[in-house]
Amino acid sequence: MSKPLFIHQFQNIYPLSIHSINNITVCVLKSDRHDVLLIEGDNDLGFKGVLKQVSGFSYIEAPLSHANANTLRSHFPFTKPIPVLRKQRSFGLGDRLGIAGEGHLEVFRNVDAFPVLAQQSMRELTLTERTYEDVLDAASFAAFKFGYHDGFGADGDHLKKMEDIERVLNIGYTMITLDCSDYIKNDVMQMTDSEIEAKVKLPKELIDRYLSNPFEIEGATLRFSAMDLKRAYYVYSDAISYTKKVYETFFKNHQYNANLELSIDETMTPTKPEEHFYVANELKLAGVVLDTLAPRFCGEFQKGVDYIGDIKQFERELKIHAAIANHFDYKLSIHSGSDKFSIFTLIGKHTKGRFHIKTAGTNWLEAVRLVAIQNPALYREVHAYALESFAEAKKLYHVTTDLAKIPWLSTLRDEDLPKLFEQNDARQLIHITYGAILTAKNSDGSLRFKTRLYDLWRHHSQSYKNMLQQHIGRHVDMLYKGFKS
Repeated sequence: MSKPLFIHQFQNIYPLSIHSINNITVCVLKSDRHDVLLIEGDNDLGFKGVLKQVSGFSYIEAPLSHANANTLRSHFPFTKPIPVLRKQRSFGLGDRLGIAGEGHLEVFRNVDAFPVLAQQSMRELTLTERTYEDVLDAASFAAFKFGYHDGFGADGDHLKKMEDIERVLNIGYTMITLDCSDYIKNDVMQMTDSEIEAKVKLPKELIDRYLSNPFEIEGATLRFSAMDLKRAYYVYSDAISYTKKVYETFFKNHQYNANLELSIDETMTPTKPEEHFYVANELKLAGVVLDTLAPRFCGEFQKGVDYIGDIKQFERELKIHAAIANHFDYKLSIHSGSDKFSIFTLIGKHTKGRFHIKTAGTNWLEAVRLVAIQNPALYREVHAYALESFAEAKKLYHVTTDLAKIPWLSTLRDEDLPKLFEQNDARQLIHITYGAILTAKNSDGSLRFKTRLYDLWRHHSQSYKNMLQQHIGRHVDMLYKGFKS
């Protein structure tokens, strides 16, 4: 695309951001502190900004505000999220900072998976003091700025309450991850078979449905015992009822152009294949159509580190979970997928390339690793504060971090600091303390780290893009290896 004349008056225009509508050019200018929209002429497109002139040309300079994001989405449909879970492959990209878009998009230009650029949970928003509008706007501006026209999703991640689901859908999110953990009875872990036997009375229709004959699914046989069924009924019946309520309220009549993912992974015990089948079958009989389901797999999917557990057992159960998902015509979803390199190829293989993977904290870790590379002194401050904040942060995340295994900073040279991100305990320390780091205040109320961190990330944006392109690209490459080789 040749540059319109007025754009020649500026340096630092993002070249892929130059778009035209109604013979009016809109683009993004990179400035020292904040990017801004430039709109040719006196702006009859509705963007809110300041009318300026340069070399006889009139233009509007407009901030990347929520109001202008809404206007952008109204004129350029590729900046609006779309439902992606019915696509063959999709990949959630939790960008806690709002600056990872360029690196993410460089990965997904070259593959046929659809990125979910906007993906945040209520917990993440609370800890970072952002809003769902902020997250969606960052994704839309990234798609515009870097000329990505292939479609991206937006996920209201791990939502529990009806009012939150409604609000996020009304903002324009195209996917809800329904977290049913409040309705899943984890006390079953402490109950003996005899206690279950005394407590749970099965409805006759369930006995007839599940105990008469085994279920054959893609060569696997699922056979319920009476105790299997009683435990599944006890643990999941309330979650099934709540899922039905959410589906009928928001999805049944296509009130919103959005997908529904069910998360049953936030539990204390792994989801047995029989339990997965039970939940899926009961929901299907209730008329609920899922687009993805996330079981709680065996082993541990801790934050920011590789899979912990018996890989052979994981593969055996993964194969059955994938078959169940295929049987009920939804994709298998793998949560806490960041850095699970030892099992990605297995996931690609046994899902036959039909999957949804969620990552989040690994993008934050790469950003902080960049700090360790470019400003060791600042990293040392951040690391020390993370140690102070760890005990409180751990209340919100399940990790098995051993702080004693992390080297003392005083023993490390500056050039050794980035190597901390190759050590699991150090990774988890930084991973879960992001909220404390980003919101820490000085005694005068000013931000202790956030302003300096964002200034560094902005100054080294190309390095961050390259790091994400390599790191997230490795995730994608290993997933594709499983079904492409």
